[in-house]
Formats: sequence, C-alpha cells, structure tokens
Amino acid sequence: MNSKFSLLLIILSIAAGCAQQPAKQAVAPIAAEAATVADAPVVPDADVAAAPGDAPSPDAPVVSDAPVVPDTAETGDASIPATPPPKAAASKSTLPNVELTAQTLYQFLLAEIAGQRGKPDMAVEGILDLAKSTRDARLAKRATDLALQSQQEDRALEAARLWLILDPQAARARQIITALLVESGRLDEAKIYLERLLADEEDRVGAAFLSLHQVMSHQSNMAGVLDVIQELAKPYPQIAEAHFAVAQAALLAEKDELALREITEASRLRPDWESAALLQGQILQRAGASQALDFFKNYLDAFPKALTVRLTYARLLVSEKRYTEARNQFEKLVADFPQNAEVSVALGLLSMQLRDFDKAELYLKQALTEKYHDANSVRMYLGQLHEERKQYEEAADWYNNVTPGDHGLTAQLKYAAMLSKLNRIPEALQFLHRIDARTNQQRVQVTVAEAQILRAAKEYQKAFDLLSSQLEKLPNFPDLLYEHAMAADKIGRFDTLEQDLRKLIRLKPDYAHAYNALGYTFAERGERLEEARQLIEKALKLAPDDPFIMDSLGWAQYRLGALDQALDHLRRAYAEQPDPEIAAHLGEVLWVQGKHEEAGKIWQSALKENPDNEALLNAIKKFKP
Repeated sequence: MNSKFSLLLIILSIAAGCAQQPAKQAVAPIAAEAATVADAPVVPDADVAAAPGDAPSPDAPVVSDAPVVPDTAETGDASIPATPPPKAAASKSTLPNVELTAQTLYQFLLAEIAGQRGKPDMAVEGILDLAKSTRDARLAKRATDLALQSQQEDRALEAARLWLILDPQAARARQIITALLVESGRLDEAKIYLERLLADEEDRVGAAFLSLHQVMSHQSNMAGVLDVIQELAKPYPQIAEAHFAVAQAALLAEKDELALREITEASRLRPDWESAALLQGQILQRAGASQALDFFKNYLDAFPKALTVRLTYARLLVSEKRYTEARNQFEKLVADFPQNAEVSVALGLLSMQLRDFDKAELYLKQALTEKYHDANSVRMYLGQLHEERKQYEEAADWYNNVTPGDHGLTAQLKYAAMLSKLNRIPEALQFLHRIDARTNQQRVQVTVAEAQILRAAKEYQKAFDLLSSQLEKLPNFPDLLYEHAMAADKIGRFDTLEQDLRKLIRLKPDYAHAYNALGYTFAERGERLEEARQLIEKALKLAPDDPFIMDSLGWAQYRLGALDQALDHLRRAYAEQPDPEIAAHLGEVLWVQGKHEEAGKIWQSALKENPDNEALLNAIKKFKP
C-alpha cells in the first residue's frame, strides 16, 4: 500500500477512536456475504469500527466515533440527510423490497471473484452497481472497502456517500467521506463534516481538536488548513486545545506571530500543560534560541516537575554548547526520575564533552546497569572515553565487547587501532585480515584502517602501496581517495595528493575535508597561499564547527601575515579541541606576536599529554632550541 493510503487508514483510525479497543472485522468473508444475499432480504449492517491505528499519545487523544453528518453533500443519486434518524426509528426500518434473482447473485459473485483474481476495478464497479440498483447499504459498504483496498479514491468516495444515504447511522461511512475529502485537499467540503464532529463531541471537544493536526498536517496547502482550523475554532474561545490547534496550523503556514498569540492563549487557559509549553518554545526558537531558553527556564521555575520540558530545555542547552548548564538540568532529571537510562547516557556524553571522564564513566556504566536499549552504543562511548584518557588496554576491552550488529565493524576497526597504539602492530594487522568484509564499502573501511595503522607505525610507503592497490579496484570511493592523498603527502608525492583531492572534490563537492586538506597542504608548504585560504574557507562553510578546519584557516592566515585573524581562529579551534597540532600552531602565532610566556604554557601543557607529537616537538624546537 502506498504512503497516501497508509495515511488514509491512519486518518480513519483517528476519526473512529478505535485505537483504544479491539476492532471488529471490517469486511465479512465472501462466502458469508454470498450466503446472506442468497438467504435473506438485504438489510443495512450496524456501524462497523474502523481498523485499529497507532496508539495515541497522552496529549493527543483520539476522537471518538460520534456521528459526523454534514448539512448537505451531493452524491450521484441524492443528498445526504442533514440529521440521522432517531435510533428507535432506525431499528424499525424495513428491508429493501428487492427480489434476489439469479442475475443479482451472479453479478455479486462475479464481482467478488474479479476482486480475488486481481481485477479490483471490475470488482468495485460490479458491487457498486448492485448497491445502486438494490439500495442495499451493505453492498455500498462492501464497494467502499474494496475501493479503499485497491486505492480507488474517487470510487471510494462515491460508494461511501451512497452508503451514508442508505444507512444514515453508519458512522464509518461519514468518517471515510471526511478522510477522503481531506486527503484530496477538498478542505471546504470536509469542514462541514468536521464542524459536526466537533459539535457532537461536547465535553470531549478538546481531544477532537488535538486530533485535527494529525488529520491535516500532511496537506500541502497549509494556508488553507489554517483558514479551516481557525473557522472550526471560533465557537470555542475557552477551549485551550482549540487555540493549540490554530497555533500548530499557523506554525506550519509560517505565520509565527499568529502561532505565538494562539499558543500563549492556550497556555493561559491551561498553565501547566506541557504540550503547549513545548510548542511555545518551538515557536520562540524560530526567532532565536535565547528566547526559547528564557521561556523554558521561567516555565520550569513555575512547574519544576515538568519532565518533558526539562528534557527539551537540556537538549537545547546542549545544541547551544552550554554544556555545564545542560548537565545541571540532566542531573535534576536524575534526582526527580532516578534509574532513567536515557538520562544517564545523556549525562555521560555531556561529561565526556566537559572532559570530566570520571563522571562520564560513572553515568555510562549506570546506563548499562539500567538496561539501556542500545547497549552497544554505550560500550562504544566507554571505549572512546578510555581512548581519550589514553587507556588503550581498557578501550580495546570495551570495543572487543561490542556484539555483532550496527556497531560491529566499527568496533572491530577500533579494536585493531587500540592494538596498534599498544605497539602490537602485527597482531592488529592480523586481526584486520581476519575480518569478513562482505561489501566494497566494508573492504574500503578495513583497508583505510590498515593504512592508518601503517602510517602511525611510519610505514608510509607500505600504506601508500596498499591504498594504491585498492584504488585500482575501486577508483571512485571518497574515503579511499582521501586516505591515498594523505599517504602521498607522507612520501612527498604532492602531485598525487593534489590529483586525488581534486578528483574527490569533483565526485563529492560537499566533502569538506578534501578542500581543507588541499588548502592546508598549500599553506604548510608556503605556496599558493591565497588559493589555500579560499579552499579552507570553502571547507569551513561546509563544516562551520570543525575545529581542525578552523586550525587550518588560522594557519593559512598566519602564513599570509594576518596574525590577529589567525590568532582568533586558532584560539577558537584549541578551545573546541585541545589537539597537540593545534597547540603547536597557536603557540607559534603567540610567540611571533611576542607573547612568549603564553606560548610556552600552551606548548608545555600539550606536551604533558602528547610527549611524542612530531608537530609539537618541531614547533618548540624551532623557537626554543
């Protein structure tokens, strides 16, 4: 079934409100239908519940299956009655006075067999013709179901309208008509049905308004949706959910001022409603994160137990890189809602970001104890944590404990890298050779990992030859081209480096590190400096928060003599990532500016963590021989 009709079934489920209870079978077996036609006069069935849909969230209850009857709606034969007849009258209705002829039975069975044999058009046409001639509501219902199953929208609408005329109590017929009208964008016609739905809901009208968004949000004409929902909401000025529905539609229609006005009114009517607070924060965030952050802070001062708002506030703080404040919010969540694995993982990752590795390890191990749903991810994080601490034995153990699955190959490659850092190079290479790489992408990943181990062991020519051999088989793999360029740099093959990187840029114009590597190579060699700066600026546009690209730009600016600009970029890069090569560059610019003491402190601090780093040692030797 295509996505359009999947959505239609969701709409029907919402309208019928049947996600909270088991559904009856929507279509009777064919043999039973045939027996019914043969043995008894044709009578309308009772209303049948729609197929079950997704369970609603607590803040979006489904609408119940109250009747939805428009004032008028044109069909092929007559108008749908404005009001269904009283239940008592309906129960005494007489059956259509239709003689069951051999021709009628033959026509019915022929249509059903056509449906079974993959001819839905013929099946729908045959059953619908019978429904029109017999005035049998059950046949109209059957035609509707067949049309829906075979994705014949126009026929489904025609059949459902006939069904409602023949059986005005058939709630599902009304729901199908409404859904099809909405689905086809005929919102003005659907509005008549929706108005009646809301009127019939009475004390549950708020829940009905919450469902409107699910029904309407897929529409492309959001301005039209907004107009309809505003009209529907007018009779309900004291219903918070009505203002909420208008705010949602206004947001999708990019009417931010209206959205903010409506959600503010919804929050005034229901001050402790978290859904309204979340939507208000979302609207404010479009104007700037600071407004949303201020709003969430004030809301939490008033309602400190609002779990979802606090979680959203904490995540927004993370996105704004206010990590300390974010961790404080997550710690409050842990205090209020202990043994929450999701919160423990978030706290662990934040503590890693703040380089508080002791707390990070505590929270991540706690998440494993709390049965976090993705234990392999946590094991990967713990491996990274110990790798950052240069505790390679422990890191290797965590990577080796990752079970097969989404992280399996990455963990194996990381494990091999840890072995190499422990100077167990032959063991690391043998481990890589035993990996069962089944796709070209996996083969490239294993080759790149092996080349990186060879480079780290200063086996530059072996790394270059390995990558060259693989590149002959797979000439257009971006990661392979990039690593081949880096290996070429190590053996002085700058022509090959430039050739690889320019080909990579042609293949993947958004590959930021290709521009960065080429620009940095020019800057490092002191040639084509203006082109180097332009290449690195292009890379920074593609990856604006990457500290290594910031470092490259600072280095190119230094080479061009723009020392103040260089210092600004290098300081930002080092604050984001205290890498030894960035420390080497920052220290050099500071030294050239006469800030010898600060340069010396940065070098010495970096040297404690990275005593063998070549770039750092060369920078210190250059200025402090």
